[in-house]
Order: sequence, then structure tokens, then C-alpha cells
Amino acid sequence: MKPNLSLPLSNFPKISKKIIPALKHLGIRTMRDLLFYFPARYDNFSNLKKIEELSAGEMATIQGQIEDIKTIRLRGRRMTITEAKVGDETGVVKSVWYNQPFLERNLKIGDIVNLSGKITYGKYGLFLQSPAYEKMTFKKGSGEINRSVHTGGLVAVYPETRGLTSRWLRFLIKTYLPLAEELVDSLPENLRKKYDFPEIRESLRHIHFPADISQTEKARKRFNFEELLILQLFALKERTRLKQHPAPVIETDLELIKKFVSSLPFRLTDAQRRSIWEISKDLARPRPMNRLLEGDVGSGKTLVASVAALLAASQGLQTAFMAPTEILAAQHFKTLSDNLSPFGIKTGLLTGSRKNISPDTKIFVGTHALIQKKVKFENLALVVVDEQHRFGVEQRSALIKKQKESDKKNPVPHFLSLSATPIPRTLALAIYGDLDLSVLDEMPRARKPVFTKLVKKNERRETYDFAGEEIKKGRQVFVVCPRIEISKNDTKEKIENFSQQKLKMMEVKAVTEEYKKLSEIIFPDSRVAMLHGKIKPKEKEKIMNRFKNHETDILVSTSVIEVGVDVPNATIMMIEGAERFGLAQLHQFRGRVGRGAEQSYCFLFTTEDGTETARLKALTNSQNGFELAEKDLKIRGPGEVFGMRQWGQSGAVTLAINNPELVRMARQEAAELARQDPTLASFPGLSLRLRQMQETAHLE
Repeated sequence: MKPNLSLPLSNFPKISKKIIPALKHLGIRTMRDLLFYFPARYDNFSNLKKIEELSAGEMATIQGQIEDIKTIRLRGRRMTITEAKVGDETGVVKSVWYNQPFLERNLKIGDIVNLSGKITYGKYGLFLQSPAYEKMTFKKGSGEINRSVHTGGLVAVYPETRGLTSRWLRFLIKTYLPLAEELVDSLPENLRKKYDFPEIRESLRHIHFPADISQTEKARKRFNFEELLILQLFALKERTRLKQHPAPVIETDLELIKKFVSSLPFRLTDAQRRSIWEISKDLARPRPMNRLLEGDVGSGKTLVASVAALLAASQGLQTAFMAPTEILAAQHFKTLSDNLSPFGIKTGLLTGSRKNISPDTKIFVGTHALIQKKVKFENLALVVVDEQHRFGVEQRSALIKKQKESDKKNPVPHFLSLSATPIPRTLALAIYGDLDLSVLDEMPRARKPVFTKLVKKNERRETYDFAGEEIKKGRQVFVVCPRIEISKNDTKEKIENFSQQKLKMMEVKAVTEEYKKLSEIIFPDSRVAMLHGKIKPKEKEKIMNRFKNHETDILVSTSVIEVGVDVPNATIMMIEGAERFGLAQLHQFRGRVGRGAEQSYCFLFTTEDGTETARLKALTNSQNGFELAEKDLKIRGPGEVFGMRQWGQSGAVTLAINNPELVRMARQEAAELARQDPTLASFPGLSLRLRQMQETAHLE
């Protein structure tokens, strides 16, 4: 019986129950997940040398026999050193490992081993420092040594987690890679031939155990193209699905729009006018709108959404406006109420801690509370979701499905997604291919650029004095701390594996220490408050409201203030440990100031002495969010920026940033496949992948 690759890993031998939680932490739950868990990079151990040829400073691989091995425990220190002498026909060299005493059990005198690592020169001559090791085995009956897996040639290095190393992952993948013979190739043969892509089994071998870099590059390109193709097919299918459902027709009332625009104390930007027109045309059609409105921080997305909600409400229809946090929901509620109450439109607020809904409510603003079973909509015509990448799949889908869409005669509400993280057009097409795109690429004319500066260590006092002068003028200050206080002994891998509880405790500690320093030493005469993730929502809202009402001067916070906080009187943003944040996130922080008439400032403090990283340099040199987002995507990748750590395990979206031609190819081929066979019944591999994506992807 053929093994089912969709079965949980616990169904397969040689996979210890002890490592199942670690595998799940990496998103590896099934055998298919394991085979498609791709390396982050490769160590090049192809430099195979005899011992007499070694020289200090190089990376090399040797093959020899263990002549001696012992472990020494250092007195007074929690450290062990394992030393092995390895010899070949040209000489003997020592290898040293730290805190790996188990090696003495794994490696015995007489074993033939490969060792790969850096050659170092010490007190007693050349030695290998913490090399990768591999006990070599022999082919049955031939006397030949089997090909190495962990040493020699290109060796895959995977994203790791506590209790699960790349060595473990290589062993598991090598063990089960033969099961790839059971896979159905998703790519049709004609496409593989057209673009000279290897078939799926060969591609998997070349991704995990390549003979040279050209093999892995070719395989990776194949998987990236496949991922983009599936995304585009999914988008086409979603568009087709939506077209089968009617939507409430919301007529374009030009006189009402003009009246609304005239009531504003400022002029709309051309981008806002264009977006309002695009959305209005969509709402007037009898098919569901599916649109993404993206714009820089402060570009006026909520105002554009207000017009859509006004049109719906004026025709007796309801709008649900969903935000990721209570603070942001409360702010949207205030903005919409202020904008629309003169037109007799009733706006209500529904969050975990607040309920302000009446029978005549036409616009419901809220958090996840909007999707509770007890919340009923009579005639929901429009759904607006702010910062959609912060929501889970189920939550977004549930809001859309508040009115049943199982019956094709039942209207489906129009959908508008807002994003304050500008996304380059190529990437938007790759991720949100099923959404039409409106872009706010202009800032309000009256808004002044925020002066941004990287503060050197010897300039801190001067910067604090400047902030103090601003406070005396009646201005306010944001101070943002990194989420955790990183010890010099904590590696990136260790930090990623901290429990959520520990992360929150470290977050509290970091903010508390900064709060104490600022309130007791730097600004003892100012009113300082702090905000972090452990504070309950009601208390958070009180703290934010006190800051907005100028009852405090300085707010020390974690990244909870990244989105949604509008305090026009705040003119200074100080960011501690700025190098620990992504560029798009730093730009979001900076967007919290500069919302009033006064000149605003953003000061970047680093843990090092004014270290200027690529991100920080880009931020100080530009105010353009789209340009910065593109740079951030190239530096960090979309997983970190958008909270999609594994959008497609082949990293297709990352490639889309740098290879728009591949996106174009995928879109073109997806359209042709859908034209040939809309059901994809004649392409079983593609059809299967599409079904798998539909189980996990957003269904807006």
C-alpha cells in the first residue's frame, strides 16, 4: 500500500514523538510538509582536502579515521570541550567541539568520518573548530563509501527551532525523500518543457541535496513559478466564484459625494478622488466588489472608506468596519462618527469591552466581536477590513459570510480591504491577485515631512533636551521600545523559540525599565505613561485616551502603537533599538507623528553606537512609504513584513519582488490554463494544489 503523504508525521517510523512539537512549530505536520520544507541557504563544503594541505582561515572538508576522542569538563565553568584526533595518510589534525559531550558516545576510535568547518590556528597548531561531522558508511559488498549528507559538497541549512537542528532535518528528509516518487507533478508536462523546468521528484532532490548550485537554482525557480501559478489560478477562481453571486447595488450619488467633500476642512488629494471614483463604480455593479485600498501612513484611507459607507447608509444598507485592535476600532468609530453624523448616519461601536449599538445603526465598527454568533446584520452591503494581514483566515471569512452565500440568489456584501503597508504593484499582484487595486500614493498637501535622524551615543543628552523643550511648548512624545530586551548571549534562533509568555514578560521588562529611566531620571518633571501587551484592553484604552487628551506628556510603548493611534499634538517619536525593527515598521512608527500643523521629528536610537544599517539609512533618506516598503521587502522578505512567515513554502513571493517577469509568466499561463479548462479537471496535479490552497487561503 502506498504511503499517504498527507498523514501526520506521527504515522511514520523513525520520527520520534519528542520532536513532533518542534516540527509543528516550523509548520511541518505531514510528510508532504517535511519534503517541501526548503533550505534557507547552503554551506559549501566542497573543498575536500588532505590533512597536510590544510591552512588557517579556510573552510575545508577532510576525511579520516578517529585515532582518539575525549571530553574535558572545565573546572568552575559550565562548559565541556570534546577533542578528537583524526588522521589520514598525510597526517593528523585535532577537532574541537564545545558543550557537545554526546559526541564521545557517537564517534568511536576507528570510525571513518568527514569533518567540515573552519581551519583555525591555535597554541598547538592547526585544528578544526566546531566542525560539522558525519560518520561514513560503506555500500554493501562494494567497500565504497556512501555519499555524504551533512559534510562535503553543498549542505542544506534549514530554518531551525529549539530541539530541531538542520542535521536532524537533513536526516529525516534523506530518509523519506524516496516517498517523493508517489507525488503527482502539479506542473503540466507542456509547461515544464516550455520553460525547461525539472519534474517534481528531481526538483526535490536538487533542492535538498544538490550536486552544484545550478541544480538548486533551477529547482527553486521551478517551485517559485509553480507557487505563483497556483496563486494566480486561485485568484481567477475566486473572481469567477464571486461573479456567480449577486451583490447589493449601491448607486453612485454624485450630489451626496460632493456635499460630503465640501463639508471637509481640507481638500482631497487626486489619489483620494480617483480611489473614491473606482470604489463607487464597483459598488454600483450587481457583482461583489473585491478591492484593496493601499496607501501610506496618513494618506486618508479611512476617509475614502467613509464615502463608501455613506453611500451604503444613504440607501438604507449596512456596513461592517473591522479593525485589529480596540484602540484602532475606537479611532475609526470617532472618525466615521465625526464625518458622517452631519448626514444623519448612525455609527455604532462593538468591541470586547464596549458596545454602543442602536436599532438604527447603519455602520458597525468593531474588532473580532463583529463576527460573534449573536451579532446579526439585517442588510449588510459592505465589509471594510483594516490591516487585513493581521487577521486570521477564519475571522476574515466569517465576517464576509455573515449573510449566507451558499445560495447564489443571496447577495454577497462588497469587500474593501485597507492596508497601511504600501506594497509594490508586482507583489500586490502576486499576493492579492483576486483583488482590484486602488492606491493612495499622495499625502495631504498640508502635511509636513517628518524630520528623521539617527542619534549617535554622544547625542542622546542633546536629543532628550530637545524633547524636553518640545514638552514645555505643550507638545507630546512617543517612545517605542523593541519587543524584547536581547541579551548578548541570546542568538536569533534562541529568541525565536521563546514562549509567547516569556516574550510578553521580556516585553514588559523592557518597557518598564525605559519608563523608570525616563520618568525618574531623564524627565522627572513630565507626566510619563507606559503601554505594553500585558495591559488589559480597557486599561490600554484609558492610557491611550489620557495621552490623546494631553493628560500625559510621554508615552513609552511597545509596537502596539504601530497602527491606529492619531495624536495630532505628538511631535516627537523616539525609537529605541531601531535596528531591531523592519523598515516598513519603522515607517509606521514615524507615521504616528506629523499629524498636526507643527513640525515633527523621528529620532532613531540603536543599541550600538549609532550603527547605520541599510534600513535606517533608507528611512532617514526617504519619506515615501512605497519606496521604503520595496526596500524592506528586499532586505527582509515578505514573511517578516506582512506576518506571513511561510506564504508558499518555496518563497514564491520573495522571488516575485525581484523577478516581475516570473509573475508575468505565471499570470499569462494561469489565464491560458483557465481558458483551456475552467475546472482544471484535465490538470489533476494543479487541481489538487488548488484545493489545498483553498483550505488555508483567505476567501474574501
